[in-house]
Amino acid sequence: MTPLFQKQTKILFLGALFLFLGQNCIAQKSMFWENVRFGGGLGLGFTNGGFNGFISPSAIYQFNDRFAAGTSLSFNYAKFDENTFLAYGGSILSLYNPLRYVQLSAEVEQLRINRTLALDGGNFEDNYWSPAVFFGVGYTDRNFTVGIRYNILHDNTKSIYANAWMPFVRVFF
Repeated sequence: MTPLFQKQTKILFLGALFLFLGQNCIAQKSMFWENVRFGGGLGLGFTNGGFNGFISPSAIYQFNDRFAAGTSLSFNYAKFDENTFLAYGGSILSLYNPLRYVQLSAEVEQLRINRTLALDGGNFEDNYWSPAVFFGVGYTDRNFTVGIRYNILHDNTKSIYANAWMPFVRVFF
């Protein structure tokens, strides 16, 4: 074999190798995105002298038929009379389906709370971090889950949530 032939053979082999690896990486990448599901929640609430709205987009990775995990962002604004609350942050969640229509969930959430309370003689402003750890159970059917969750770190004086028990609706596509 001539040195030129050997060099061309090496180039051809390396080119085929890179082409094969590139296609394999693209196939793995597309497999990853086939298991990612997007969803979240939206909410609006109106009362006499009050308003509450939130948006919470989420993304989860479906590891198998029973287990998924992901992240979520949260933005919540509430105004009651002259009092305002603004909360934003994120969470990490895991979902487990021990049975076809039953979903167990665990979620760690960290929210930054900015609240302004209207008091006689002026406003009181308070800014702080509010952690939450939720455990929940729900009825699930394909992309839709409805259930209840409990915040084991609930603090009546600091939490943006009125109660430790919270109903929820999740939708993922």
